[in-house]
Amino acid sequence: MGARSAKKTPAVHRYGDDPAQFGELSRPDGESRGTVVIIHGGFWRARYDLSLGRPLAADLAARGYTAWNLEYRRAGAGGGWPATFQDVAAGIDLLATLPADSSRVVAVGHSAGGQLAAWAAGRAGLPPGAPGAPGPGFTAVTGVVAQAGVLALADCAREHVGGTAAPDLMGGGPDERPEEYRLADPIAAVPIAAPVLCLHSRGDANVPFSYSERYVAAATAAGGTARLVELHGDHFTLIDPAAPDWAEVIAALPGLLTA
Repeated sequence: MGARSAKKTPAVHRYGDDPAQFGELSRPDGESRGTVVIIHGGFWRARYDLSLGRPLAADLAARGYTAWNLEYRRAGAGGGWPATFQDVAAGIDLLATLPADSSRVVAVGHSAGGQLAAWAAGRAGLPPGAPGAPGPGFTAVTGVVAQAGVLALADCAREHVGGTAAPDLMGGGPDERPEEYRLADPIAAVPIAAPVLCLHSRGDANVPFSYSERYVAAATAAGGTARLVELHGDHFTLIDPAAPDWAEVIAALPGLLTA
């Protein structure tokens, strides 16, 4: 199905009182083909917001999907550990109350959003009382597309990818806060029940290709379902609806929503 012009204004729904605790729901004109959560990147920093995901949400709605473009508190603006993670969990759980099918949900996350998407898909394995652990109204993420995802969070901190982005998010480095990183780092949570598709380019100058390689190797060795597709653009072609890299997301969605 080719994309058509999206004419509807997304509906804003709130999951908390903070200005950043909301999402934008874009619905197709006809019957929905499934629900996709968009989690934007920006190294979890406050200056980046869900406007990065709006073109993707519009494209998905035009192709027949329900898109939930999720905002969350970021580091430097009330976010960080555990607030950012609690927000992502609460925002996804809100889907159960919205005009969307919450029985099968694919999370598409770019860069830092890829870390949050993979983390959200592993929430069922979190210990009781941990930030984001399932509670009443839990909505499972049943598939993930990690677009140049920061899937090795402790490595991100140790290797200074994004400067101090990971320590700023977590309130310190992995040697200072090992338990927090264990709960937040996708590579530490493998295997998870949801299949994870990693899309990444070796030419990515922002997030190392090796993070997707390491994650897929760890996940499959642990018995999980994960695969890596090497792309040939850069960090930002992944969130350009006109680019071949975004077409890889579109091609993967039907299988992830029925797996």
